[in-house]
Amino acid sequence: MKKIELHLHLDGSVRFETLKEFNKNMIKSDIVCDKNCDLEKYLSKFELPNEFMQTKENLTRVAKELAEDLKKDDVIYAEVRFAPMLHTKQLSLEEVVEAVLIGLKSEKVKINLILCMMRNSSLEENKKIINLTYKYLNKGVVGIDLAGDEKKYKTAKFKELFDLINKMNIPFTIHAGEADGVDSILSAIKFGAKRIGHGVRCIDDENVIDMIKEKNITLEICPTSNIDTNIFKEYKDHPIKELYDKGILITINTDNRTVSDITLTEEYNKLIANFNFTLEDLKKMNVNAINSAFLSEEEKSILLKEI
Repeated sequence: MKKIELHLHLDGSVRFETLKEFNKNMIKSDIVCDKNCDLEKYLSKFELPNEFMQTKENLTRVAKELAEDLKKDDVIYAEVRFAPMLHTKQLSLEEVVEAVLIGLKSEKVKINLILCMMRNSSLEENKKIINLTYKYLNKGVVGIDLAGDEKKYKTAKFKELFDLINKMNIPFTIHAGEADGVDSILSAIKFGAKRIGHGVRCIDDENVIDMIKEKNITLEICPTSNIDTNIFKEYKDHPIKELYDKGILITINTDNRTVSDITLTEEYNKLIANFNFTLEDLKKMNVNAINSAFLSEEEKSILLKEI
């Protein structure tokens, strides 16, 4: 089945075998989430890949291997995100972005980049990422995101950045309503987000659900990742079916292929097994993904024909 993936982190999807070459002592649990994860522990799994992703060669390799993995998973379009600021021990921000773009273009899969600002970064550092996004906009980069620990660094505190992003007309998505509650989602909506990364905590408030529907906001949902970070205890407890039945625009994503040890195909199979989703439902979610992708109308229509 041809698939679209909109919420996928580069540093959370580095092959275990590749990292093992870099650090022979590492074991799978150093990078793959176990049953006792929470968001903080989950985020710590990115330290090792980020240590590896500090040279042009390694960045290009990681991106190339992800492109191969996406192709194998029948993904025909993906938006891959990462935080360039985390890879500048030896390189400039521009060198980091260009090295990743080289790798992503190596396979016959259409892949664009979303650059992440980090919640724990300074205002000045995040402004650099906004300017970097603007510089590469429509040259392989299609948007910007805010990522990191949303419980510790509240979404509402980043208004100044999103005022600037809106002023510069940069498409954006925001991680919200994952580890933090509906307030985080309300802040994202206030900033004008048309896409929200996760957003599953909207299930706690019917008014927020209505607001998301009314404003046609798309949720980038990553079910396995939400279980890994202990937002919901069991897969069957996930509100995805309820949100879908309420008419919310849902898209299915892996979040981090390596850290959550999941492919998009496996995620689809879990959804079918746990919630009786049909192939028609999954196709509809892919249509949602195309419609909310950071692409031109012409590019969207090509993808719609493909699926």
